[in-house]
Amino acid sequence: MKVAFTSDNIAGASDSVFNAMMDASQGDAMPYGNDDMTAEVTSILSELFECDVDVFLVSTGTAANVLSISAMTPPWGSVLCHTESHLLNDESTAPEFYTGGARFVGIGGADAKMDPTLLKKVVTQKVGDVHSCQASAVSISQVTEVGSVYSLAEIRVITDIAKEAGLSVHMDGARFANALLSLGCTPAEMTWKAGVDIVSFGATKNGTMASEAIVVFNRSLSKELGFRRKRGGHLHSKMRLLSSQMKAYLTDDLWRKNAAHANAMMVLLQEGLASIPSVKINTPAQANMLFCTLPEGMADHLLAEGFAFYGGRWEEGVVRLVTSFRTPKEGVEAFVECARQFDASL
Repeated sequence: MKVAFTSDNIAGASDSVFNAMMDASQGDAMPYGNDDMTAEVTSILSELFECDVDVFLVSTGTAANVLSISAMTPPWGSVLCHTESHLLNDESTAPEFYTGGARFVGIGGADAKMDPTLLKKVVTQKVGDVHSCQASAVSISQVTEVGSVYSLAEIRVITDIAKEAGLSVHMDGARFANALLSLGCTPAEMTWKAGVDIVSFGATKNGTMASEAIVVFNRSLSKELGFRRKRGGHLHSKMRLLSSQMKAYLTDDLWRKNAAHANAMMVLLQEGLASIPSVKINTPAQANMLFCTLPEGMADHLLAEGFAFYGGRWEEGVVRLVTSFRTPKEGVEAFVECARQFDASL
């Protein structure tokens, strides 16, 4: 059985999500988020995060990230994120566009996690110097770009440094559910209780069709976010179609079940590949994404056999493998077996 590990974006929407959107399309409802279902989603997320939150639904993760950060920084500010972060490398110039020109500065650190020492050095440099870009916000990715996950303690160290310097903290939670299940904590513990002001609560990679939630804990940022969402063209007139997806996603623990499956498939995949002598695990996967180095010829062999994944973008032999809520166990086993057969032929 051939399967693709290119991205969790390749999976469609969960059936209940798609059906909920179809149901919501019937009849009439007030536009621009003034409908009952949008209000219900805010209530559900407030309960989930154990506090009153403001929620701004958008249809893409890019919009969720850049709109969140735009409310945190002036145009002359700098947003500090990891050098390998999605914001710095994969959002085109949307971050600069939506922030009005704020600078995005990469901070190094192992396993795509910001090094607190380096972060503290940057936030304390040239404070108040009009000749220098002023640090204004910090953004962390959870899951990171290499498949690692910040522990609660690691998040707290980052947010403590940010708060001491008067900076807001954003979490890019494109794979929020995968990270949460990996840590075994509550949504509150991984966000506002750890010092996060806004989270981009990702859902599209994990079962919705096109629905992401900007969840605001520091509600002093909400008024500006409302205007910025409209100005940026992301205030959907038929908001209930986004809300219906998010409601279905959060109903009956679908979001947890989907993420649990994706994570379980990665455990199976990683354990299988780790048992093959010629395969090197680069950064151990903690959720549903893995980078590993394959011996010469193995990637071409796997691709020729019909499997799909990304390679050729990093160092020689390095490939990225991502599992989703629809990744079949049989496909994972077939991939590992195909790699093992190639290894035996070396």
